[in-house]
Amino acid sequence: MAEAKAPGAAWIRHAVDGAPAVVFLIVLLATHDFALATWFVVGGSALALGVGLLVERRLAPLPAFSGGLALIFGAASLILHKAEILQMKMTIVDGVLGAVLFGGLAMKKNPLKALLGGAFDLPDRAWRVLAVRYGLFWWGCAIANEVVRRTQSAEIWAEFRVAVLVAAVVFALAQTPFLMRHNRVRGAADMPEPPESGL
Repeated sequence: MAEAKAPGAAWIRHAVDGAPAVVFLIVLLATHDFALATWFVVGGSALALGVGLLVERRLAPLPAFSGGLALIFGAASLILHKAEILQMKMTIVDGVLGAVLFGGLAMKKNPLKALLGGAFDLPDRAWRVLAVRYGLFWWGCAIANEVVRRTQSAEIWAEFRVAVLVAAVVFALAQTPFLMRHNRVRGAADMPEPPESGL
């Protein structure tokens, strides 16, 4: 059985994971310097990974994947002086996550169950429904990111990126009634992981 996480620790990690995107927006709006704001993303992502490890004594898979790529894409953006590299990170991360879910379902596997199965005891049909919902959300975010980054200014893209963080939390909370209805373990279900964290 998976070890239960302290709710406070989980919320601390979610807040820290989202901080780089918020700080990026603040710095960009204040300075209009994309490179300077990107330095805050790189530093904030490293800090978020460290805090997650300190608070939970482990690196949760999704934040580790997203935060690690934020470091890689942020560094590449700075080295190559190309803002679009950092902007493409969300498209690639969410696109890959959605593809992993739908690919797993096509092969009669469910990666989401493997990721969250220790927290919930759901019938296989409920796991499939949840995987489809998350897959569609991730792909929707990836497509929206491509539209915004290609058609809008860097400042508007940064605002959109923070809005996606809020949407991710709302989406995760919206799954709670479904989880409580199908969870076979007595007691309230924990809030599921937000679909994507960090910049």
